[in-house]
Amino acid sequence: MAAAMEEMEQQGLVEGDEDAMTGPMLVELLQQHGIPAADIKKLKEGGVHTVEHLAHAPKKQLTEIKGLSEAKIDKMQAVAFKMTPMGFTTAAIVAEQRKEVINVTTGCKELDAILEGGIETGSITEIYGEYRCGKTQLCHTLCVTCQLPVDLGGGEGKAMYIDTEGTFRPQRLTQIAERYGLSPEDVLNNVAYARAHNTEHQMRLLTDAASMLADSRFALVVVDSATALYRTEFNGRGELSVRQIHLGRFLRALQGIADEFGVAVVVTNQVVAANLDGGGAGMFAGPSVKPIGGNIMAHATTTRLALRKGRGENRVVKIIASPSLPEREAQFSIGVEGVTDAKD
Repeated sequence: MAAAMEEMEQQGLVEGDEDAMTGPMLVELLQQHGIPAADIKKLKEGGVHTVEHLAHAPKKQLTEIKGLSEAKIDKMQAVAFKMTPMGFTTAAIVAEQRKEVINVTTGCKELDAILEGGIETGSITEIYGEYRCGKTQLCHTLCVTCQLPVDLGGGEGKAMYIDTEGTFRPQRLTQIAERYGLSPEDVLNNVAYARAHNTEHQMRLLTDAASMLADSRFALVVVDSATALYRTEFNGRGELSVRQIHLGRFLRALQGIADEFGVAVVVTNQVVAANLDGGGAGMFAGPSVKPIGGNIMAHATTTRLALRKGRGENRVVKIIASPSLPEREAQFSIGVEGVTDAKD
């Protein structure tokens, strides 16, 4: 096996090394490979700000950018393919790259423990649950903790907040910032906020987000919630297929942002009653809920966390799905200072 891997390396079939993990390459670097500045400008206007995005995007999507012919796209992608690792690598290299993944603290020691450090960067974490179970409060806390130094559980970066329900409250950030000894003014200035008014606007905001992420260091992107507008704009089974396609594209774009810029992406999700008919085992188990979005949402997110109300001010969170974490639960509390350890 070792001999086979050596042969692959000699042939250039094994790609990826430590230099590949230095961050996203901006599309301006394409000029060094003969791509005109005018074409690079058109790429940026079309929402492509990194070489990685250019290499990973399907040609069908890129041909929708005004002013770029198929021949130009082929030439630019050929350059991007040479600059971006696109082939096979080894599990050992992937393991080394995984060591650079940062976890952002949630503010609760028990919750951080079951997540093995906190919310993972470079992937999508979904948080779902009923009304008043703590989803938005957890998002507000993360907007502050992501600004902390890495050795204190932060990501040393700014936060981006896309609000679809109108529940964002800057005064909560101020209160949470005081808990961590941060300047409230600095914390507020380091959170980029946008209110999404419809699903098309929600999608366009990701294009704006990519531009901002390329220009400044961000550690967190929050979408609260990812499904609210889709529920109101697409009604009935007749529009279910179209809704899922649109939602899938949005989540794919979010994953692209997580991959390109190494940020932690957190999306909240609403729930619906799962046993309204009251038949079968449901009549004995009591009311239950399931997250909106079906398999599209389930497959698009890396880690799924289910929140529910506990006793008093406590909330219970359960890991529903994760590629590396087992199913287990933790409790946390919500106070003026944000998400904290559970109260007795």
